[in-house]
Amino acid sequence: MKLHAIVDDLDTARIAVEGGASVLQLRLKGVTTEELIDRGAPFRLLATEYEVTFVVNDDIQAALALLADGVHLGRDDEGSELAVEAGMMLGRSASTPAEAKEAELAGAGYIGAGPIWASPSKPDADPPIGLDGLRAISDAVQIPVIAIGGIDPTNARDCVAAGAFGVAVIRAAARAAELSAAL
Repeated sequence: MKLHAIVDDLDTARIAVEGGASVLQLRLKGVTTEELIDRGAPFRLLATEYEVTFVVNDDIQAALALLADGVHLGRDDEGSELAVEAGMMLGRSASTPAEAKEAELAGAGYIGAGPIWASPSKPDADPPIGLDGLRAISDAVQIPVIAIGGIDPTNARDCVAAGAFGVAVIRAAARAAELSAAL
């Protein structure tokens, strides 16, 4: 789970897994569950081909239908209980130690912590927590913490040094080989 590539197109997904991403997270905003399932099938096949973990973003029903390894749910997304009951890896978002601890107690298998730095891919996100906030979240839980938000090859290692188990990238997913080398 060192490099978590969050993707919405198959070409970037392939570049990411060929570059060393160990988790492929499908993130398609503004689509129905049915559309997500239809468009997600090739991503599931790619993850299987490369033997990487496949996670669906924000939609437990699509994750179940796609036989995903896991689902990542934001703080306001429903489905945590169903994911845990189904034996799926559950990722939850957190920007404070208290949110992270609550998610851990509710069965999360990992925390997506951030944003670490400002990122244009999440313009409405919480204010950046920085490396100190990442460190505080990492210290608060016993499960892996994945840093997200403004991560690139120049700062990924700093996130790991601050306590993150790995990093998640959206815009930098096509730079997976550089990120893998930096970690």
